[in-house]
This record gives sequence, structure tokens and C-alpha cells, in this order.
Amino acid sequence: MTRPLIGLTGRRKSASSVAGFPESLQRLPIDLYLAGYTQAVLAAGGLPIHLPLDLTPDDIGQIAARLDGLLFTGGADIDPTRYRAEPEWQPYDSEPMRDEHEFTLLSVAIDRELPTVCICRGLQLLNVHQGGTLHQHVPAHARYDVGPDTEIHSVQLTTGSILHQLYGPRIDVNTLHHQTIDRLGDQITVTGIAPDGTIEGLELPGKPVVAVQWHPEMMQGSATDPIFGWLIEHAGR
Repeated sequence: MTRPLIGLTGRRKSASSVAGFPESLQRLPIDLYLAGYTQAVLAAGGLPIHLPLDLTPDDIGQIAARLDGLLFTGGADIDPTRYRAEPEWQPYDSEPMRDEHEFTLLSVAIDRELPTVCICRGLQLLNVHQGGTLHQHVPAHARYDVGPDTEIHSVQLTTGSILHQLYGPRIDVNTLHHQTIDRLGDQITVTGIAPDGTIEGLELPGKPVVAVQWHPEMMQGSATDPIFGWLIEHAGR
């Protein structure tokens, strides 16, 4: 049986940011994402494929035609100029190369109706791609003081949504982000909300696109988390 090919996005860093690299190599770029993403895709029955930032728009079109699904991973803040805002508080440098790469990739994914899961930054990317905006700093949601699999708060899921079908009416989640949805983008449906009103789940009606603000790949039982099973099931159709 042929296993679905799932493209994964990542980020580019200097090798000097990773401990253990020889000094002579520290100026070289490396592409990376946390291994939990690929492990979850493999456990769900898919084959993960890295999508490097060097792909041109034409490359993206060609590779998307060969992929069965996409997974947008977490990472740095989206450049606020993307949603016509001035930077308010930026603890990390923006990554315009990644922004451009992922905006192009997401446009192709939506147009071709590729099954797509967007995680953390991915949810924010989807909202900005659709014309929405972000709150640039919400420190209460950046819980790096506890283990990444710690359940911090619940999310209420909308009846009839994909997320409700996967998790039921409520799920307890981790929280590892410092930005949240402000103005909702066009043609997006909110399908998950935290107790403080933060939007934690988004879907595109009529499209196989699901986005979550939490990190399912870091939670206990991530190997059997239903969102990855949903991605592989729909990618395999």
C-alpha cells in the first residue's frame, strides 16, 4: 500500500544556534523543525517530506502536485508588515524568507485542496493569509516554565466541526505561543476557543484545512493524536 506523502515546512537558523557544531561550520545555515512532527506523521501512516525554503514558486507548484498533504509547523512570529501593522514587541527576529515560502505554499494548498494541518504559527499564518491580524504579545499563553506536554487550559470545540469530530466537545491542551488571533481572516470559521476567549481552532469551510493553536505533536499520546490520523486519512484519498 502506498503511504501518503506529507510535506513539512520548517525554519532556517545559523548552525551557531545549535550546540555541538564545530566552530568552522557555525556560520552555515541549517533547516530544522522539532522531530515530533515527523514522528507523528510516520506513526499515523504517512511519509514526511521536508520542503526547503529555497524552493521557488514554480518549484512549489511542481512539488505540491506530487504531495498528498501538508503540515505547517510552529516557529517564529510572522512579520507584522504582512498584516499592515508596526512591530510592537519582537523577542525574535522575523523570518521573511520563511513567510514568503509558506504564504506561497498555503495559497497552492488551498487552491489545490490539499489536506492541510496548521499548527501554532501555522494557525496564525492561515489567519494572516486570509486577511486577518494578530495580537503581537500575549505572554500569559507562553508557558515555557512547564513541560511542553503540560495541559494548561481547555478548548471548547464547535459542534459539527472537524475538530469536534476528532476530539469531542472539549480538549485540554498545552500553550506555547505568545501571539493570538485578533481580527479574523476572510472565509475562516472559528472552531475552537479557550476559556479566556482566545481562538485556538480554525477551519476553512469546504476545504480540507484544519488549524490549531496548541502543539499536538508535543502532547502525551502524540503518536495517536487524531489530527495526524485525519491528515493521513484524507491525504490518502
